[in-house]
Amino acid sequence: MNAPQTNASAEQVTYANILFYGCWSGLALMLVTYILYVSGIMEPYVSMELVTKFWSMPVHEYLVENNVPIGWGWATLLTKGDFLNFLGIALLGGLTIVAYIPVTIAYFKKKDFKFALIALLEVIVLCVAASGLIGGGAH
Repeated sequence: MNAPQTNASAEQVTYANILFYGCWSGLALMLVTYILYVSGIMEPYVSMELVTKFWSMPVHEYLVENNVPIGWGWATLLTKGDFLNFLGIALLGGLTIVAYIPVTIAYFKKKDFKFALIALLEVIVLCVAASGLIGGGAH
């Protein structure tokens, strides 16, 4: 059976393919890291026994009580099972940025400078937002 034909541009197909495979990769990574965490193969930063104790706490109290870093500080704890889980989430969160990069390059190669500029600005805005440099209180 032949695949249905679409009017999607090559850039749209590239973007969609990166999102498709990236999403499945992120979900698989989350599954693997979760298994490493709950199986006890990787030691957690906050033990499972303590997680239930702190479950109902406000986030700020939980962070202070357990000396958990904020913002991108979680990346320093990737050797701990409970923080290793964040890799899959970070992959999914950054997927749009990754997908826009080849699209931006393709638009520049086609000399479609309007779309190239829009895509480049999208990458810049998303990178600045993800960096936490411009705080809105979320970090």
